[in-house]
Amino acid sequence: MTSYKVLVRDVIKKADVLLEVIDARFPDETRNSEVEKEIIRLNKPFIIVINKCDLVSKEKLDKTKARLSRIAPTVFVSSKDRSGTTMLRHQILASACIKGRDILVGTLGYPNVGKSSVINGVTGRHRASTSPISGHTKGVQHVDAGSRIMFMDTPGVIPFDENDEYVQGLLGIKDATHLQDPIGVALKIIEKLLAENKAALESFYSVTIETRNSYSVLEQIGKQCNFLQKKGEVDEMRTATRMINDWQNGLLLI
Repeated sequence: MTSYKVLVRDVIKKADVLLEVIDARFPDETRNSEVEKEIIRLNKPFIIVINKCDLVSKEKLDKTKARLSRIAPTVFVSSKDRSGTTMLRHQILASACIKGRDILVGTLGYPNVGKSSVINGVTGRHRASTSPISGHTKGVQHVDAGSRIMFMDTPGVIPFDENDEYVQGLLGIKDATHLQDPIGVALKIIEKLLAENKAALESFYSVTIETRNSYSVLEQIGKQCNFLQKKGEVDEMRTATRMINDWQNGLLLI
């Protein structure tokens, strides 16, 4: 964990402008107060980049942007269709008053929020290596985006003293195979969808939900997917793994 702190502070010191990339589904959970405080302490300009905006409603996006814009310039993008990347490029150029050389842009954020994908969206080509597996980026990679912009792509910034496995599952920091309690994480996913987009949950799994009990919903989905054991009981682990994979692959929308 100490090595991450050193790496982050080094990137902040070297960069002319910082991007804090967050997940549109969890804007507050994927902000890192330690990183933001260090950026402010060193008086560096930074931009909050709300990635994966295609996974949430426009109404929710607008509310999040209005709130976070009070802290720093905020741009939402979708690496999937490159929307917002031109606006982000303009914001980078506007935030950094640098002449005569490239603008060095540090990218920071949790594992799996899509930092490398954001960079590729701005550059318009596959320059930064990406993977759905958390922790894919190793060390700092420099990526030339053209138009005087040079990115510093970094490994995910793991929050200090972060031991909440449920949060790690929801954010995609750990996939289903590395979670000790996949069923518990799946229940958290169901709870969130029941609260924020029940219709999407019903539509995706072709079920009609008439309960607020997340465990009952898990069983209902397991039956619909025909994930049954020999005695006809629902295979809860298989159902939970399917739901976590669907969630982390961006198939379940809020």
